[in-house]
Amino acid sequence: MAWRDLSKRVKRQVSDFLEIPGEIILDLPKITLAGGLQLSVENHRGLLKYSAGEIHINLAEGELIIHGKDLKLHSVLPEEILVEGKIKSIAFGGEE
Repeated sequence: MAWRDLSKRVKRQVSDFLEIPGEIILDLPKITLAGGLQLSVENHRGLLKYSAGEIHINLAEGELIIHGKDLKLHSVLPEEILVEGKIKSIAFGGEE
């Protein structure tokens, strides 16, 4: 078993035992979609690609790919990105 996998398993167990949300201990993104018109991504690692039809957001492991129409970055903060527009699909890509 790789060190990285063992580390993740221990962190998940600690998170479960202490009842701490996984996104805090495990460095997971928190993604909130409001009606296909607004998307909030917390705990991101920056913006990789931006156009009116596609946005790529860097995550701790891989990236989040958002496809849509008239996509706009409403705000980009160190811990949160807010996207607005007609969101058609959301996918994870990159690392496995």
